[in-house]
Amino acid sequence: MQEKIQEIAARLKELRELSGLSAERVAERLEIAAERYAGYESGKEDIPASILVELAHILQVETTVLLTGEDPHMKVFTVTRALKGVSVERHKDYRYQSLAANFIHRKAEPFIVTVEPKPEGTPLSVNSHPGQELDYLLEGRLLVNIHGNQLVLEPGDCIFFDSGYGHGMAALGGLPAKFLAIIL
Repeated sequence: MQEKIQEIAARLKELRELSGLSAERVAERLEIAAERYAGYESGKEDIPASILVELAHILQVETTVLLTGEDPHMKVFTVTRALKGVSVERHKDYRYQSLAANFIHRKAEPFIVTVEPKPEGTPLSVNSHPGQELDYLLEGRLLVNIHGNQLVLEPGDCIFFDSGYGHGMAALGGLPAKFLAIIL
């Protein structure tokens, strides 16, 4: 997992430098502290998937380039077979699997996200990012905290929200929760 984080960090730094943007300017555009962004480029700080999507937009590349170092090439359609999507294991609590990594010029980023259970009482990590997000629960139970509202999702439940508001998630019942996330 750490090796993958280091690879993404190195690509991020190289793409930023090639674009002629300073690290400070990218941090400004992300609306985060320069120190946090420096942590992303060094591989010491976890990069949320939503931030990866925004970084790709800022750097004018496909998210796939940041994740894999390769350009997507499919223009009409792409098929991602079960468990064969580009895996993004950035953090021990969440696993992301990209479902459209090979499709060029995506207008949305679809992922299967698995949230591992944490010990009871562990505080939720809250993040926000520009755009909107749709999450459709496939398995398990999921606590969603969005803008101070707490909701529990069961399989088949769906939430669509403005992802600019702070949001965090936790698996319930001691079992992982798996959901389809589409970031717009």
